[in-house]
Amino acid sequence: MKFVTDIDKKKYDTFVKKHEKAHFLQSYAWGEFSYKARNLIPHYVGIVDDKDKLLCVTLLLQKKLPLGYSYFYAPRGYVIDFWDNNLLKKFTEEIVKYTKKRKGIFIKIDPDIIWKEYNYKDEEVELKKNPKEVFNALKELGYKHLGFTKNFETMQPRYSFRIDLNQSMEEIESKFNKTNQQRIRKGRELGAIIRKGDINDIDEFNHLMELTESRKDFLSHDLEYYRTLYDIYTRDNDIALYMGSINCEKVIDNYKSEKENILPEIERLKNTENLSKSNKTKLKELEQRNEKLNEYINEYEKAKDEFGSTITLASQFVIIYADKAWVLYAGNHNVLTDSCVNYTTYYEQMKYCKENGVKMYDQFGTIGDINSNNPRYGLHIFKKKFGGDYVEFMGEFDLVTNKFMYFIFTKLVPIYRKLVRSITKLKRR
Repeated sequence: MKFVTDIDKKKYDTFVKKHEKAHFLQSYAWGEFSYKARNLIPHYVGIVDDKDKLLCVTLLLQKKLPLGYSYFYAPRGYVIDFWDNNLLKKFTEEIVKYTKKRKGIFIKIDPDIIWKEYNYKDEEVELKKNPKEVFNALKELGYKHLGFTKNFETMQPRYSFRIDLNQSMEEIESKFNKTNQQRIRKGRELGAIIRKGDINDIDEFNHLMELTESRKDFLSHDLEYYRTLYDIYTRDNDIALYMGSINCEKVIDNYKSEKENILPEIERLKNTENLSKSNKTKLKELEQRNEKLNEYINEYEKAKDEFGSTITLASQFVIIYADKAWVLYAGNHNVLTDSCVNYTTYYEQMKYCKENGVKMYDQFGTIGDINSNNPRYGLHIFKKKFGGDYVEFMGEFDLVTNKFMYFIFTKLVPIYRKLVRSITKLKRR
């Protein structure tokens, strides 16, 4: 076995895409994107056998630190059979030597290995391989586990929902929460316009992300970040930008048409003497529906006056790599939320993924601390209602190669930065 570096893009991606641990965060393109958008230096390394056949690879992202030091991160890496102890040991030793030459102080990994899994009925699923064997093997090799975190404290989410697209769409839909099924139907009935976007839609997508950020109190990225991501991944047709919009005029016309149909019946019942109990109930329901229609018409007319006849209400950024897909980003408008366009958009891009050979659909991130007071609880419930398997990953490990500098950069530097931020705030006040 021989350690190799600077692996050719075609050779690298061919290996990763065929591997069971294929992940877009280990793609060649993610290294290119990380360099351009985040100034991280990508390294594509691996091990070959005596016939020059790749046995394992990983993308290492090098983050430069002061004084010439660096740390290295293999996002959702390595792409290796983690249950092959000899190969894992050899690869670890070679990576340590490789990063030490570049003044690396630690190597961070967060393997795409499921620790626990629950189906849509909240029943624990028996895993095909025992993750504790890998956990123990990594610990024996010197990797330090950073804990079973419950929220978004780590580089990548420790929890997610995954949907098996090997099922038929009928099977997939049958696991949707009943409310979700109704919302998807409502979006269709209102005439939701769902289409696959392109680079010209990035500005609108970014606008929706900014609206979602202000509403949900989280930090998104800037326009250039999304443009760069789209540009790099569309080179290999690995991205799907889905846009969901509504035509206000058509919806208003439909609501007015419904009013025209029920108003004569309301008048007839009002003018009928000695109404039966069932007719009284019917009259009450029709009057309530009429009031609701008036509210809807006013809401859509107001939105049309402010934003125009056709409004983009939802946009979702999906990366497709190998036979897997990840819903990386999703933004929604602040208006006309009752139109349920975001639900219909979600359904249509999921259907698109299935039709294009995707077998595993990852909703990319949720929480482990499930309680209504958690600010991410709403996100969790939204994703859960699509009936995927709730998965918990093994978590992060650091392999320390310079104990003193690791202590400095992971313990003292954060304290210093916090102190500087506090002083800056006091000065501003």
